[in-house]
This record gives sequence, C-alpha cells and structure tokens, in this order.
Amino acid sequence: MRILLAEDDPLLGDGLRAGLRQRGFQVDWVRTGDAAERELRAEPYEAAVLDLGLPMKDGLNVLHAARGMGVVLPVLVLTARDAIPDRVRGLDAGADDYVVKPVDLDELAARLRALVRRSHGRPQEVLRARDVALHPAARVVSKAGAPVPLQSREFDLLQELMLNAGRVLSREDLERRLYSWGREVESNAVEVHIHHLRRKLGPSLIHTVRGVGYTVAPDKAAC
Repeated sequence: MRILLAEDDPLLGDGLRAGLRQRGFQVDWVRTGDAAERELRAEPYEAAVLDLGLPMKDGLNVLHAARGMGVVLPVLVLTARDAIPDRVRGLDAGADDYVVKPVDLDELAARLRALVRRSHGRPQEVLRARDVALHPAARVVSKAGAPVPLQSREFDLLQELMLNAGRVLSREDLERRLYSWGREVESNAVEVHIHHLRRKLGPSLIHTVRGVGYTVAPDKAAC
C-alpha cells in the first residue's frame, strides 16, 4: 500500500522510508509542509505519516487545511511533541493516531495497517474473499487453507483489490496505488500481475469489468 511520509529530518526520514518499505509499504517522502499539503490533495495514498515540525508550513496547519478540503485518508501524526495539550490539538485537528518519537518500526507499521483497515471498513486483521485469505502483516496468502506463494507486486495488487472489495479499480488506479515515485511502471504490468494471480488463485476471484477495471467481490462475513 502506498503512503505519504512527511518528515524534514533527513536521517530519520530515510530510516522510516527504508523500514516501512521493508514492511511492504510504498513510501513517498516529502520534507516540507507545503509539499505534504500538495501531495495529500493530489495522490491516492492509503495513509500519511505526518511530522508536526515541518518547515514552510507546520504539520497542524497542513492537517487543518487537508481536512478542510475534504481529504479523508488516515493520518498518523509522528512527532517529538509529547505534552498532553499537543496530543489534544493534533487529534482535534483531524489526526487518526498520534505517536511520539522515537517509535518502533514494527509498531508504526501495525498502526498504519490498522488505520487503513478501519478506513476501508475492514476491522479484521485478515482480509478474506471466497476461499482466499490475505495476512497483511505476515504478507502471506492462502487458498482453502493452503499457502500460495506470490511475488511482492502480486501480493500488493491483491491487497489493494481485497481492501477495496466491491469497488472497481481501473488500471490507472492500481498503478497509482502500487508504485511510489521513481518506480518505473511497464504499460502492461497490471494485466500481467492479474494473469498470474488468476493462475495461482483461480479465475473467479478477480473480475474484469470491461472498459472500467478490476474488482473482487466482498466477503459476506466481513460485511
């Protein structure tokens, strides 16, 4: 899943980006408040990690502006400001979670996964569709209880479809959700990954809506 990281400290930002990428996230990193606000408006991120002490525009002002423009994606504030009034201001400004630095990367990844699940109305840790189960934290997939090995990009694509079960995502939607900045996308990459997923998981899991895109039917137990 693709997330936005807004952090001005170069060492911390580089470490967060590398650590979250190792845990399966596609990370776009900006270092100023103006850039964070622009990206929040423009790109289809699943979540954002927002520092408050950003240059050019404070993180709280970025958050206020984004919420005022109707940006609804989950925002996790990650900051050194640990006083209770700071936490209250951050949550009242529209933050979905507030974490004080330093943070364990496994905990940060778990918090982001939980925020994304809840934003999609999927409180369960495991995503299910038909007889397929996807475990975001472990990054494993099974069909009828048997493990199915997937390539990293195949897993990411399936996770997006299952998170958005019942919605049709176009090829362009999926490309924007799966690839962070600087990652080259081949013109038929999505179609190739869909073909491989159908071969491994069966032809009926992912439906093609001609002229529109792809969708996975929602799991009735999760509705």
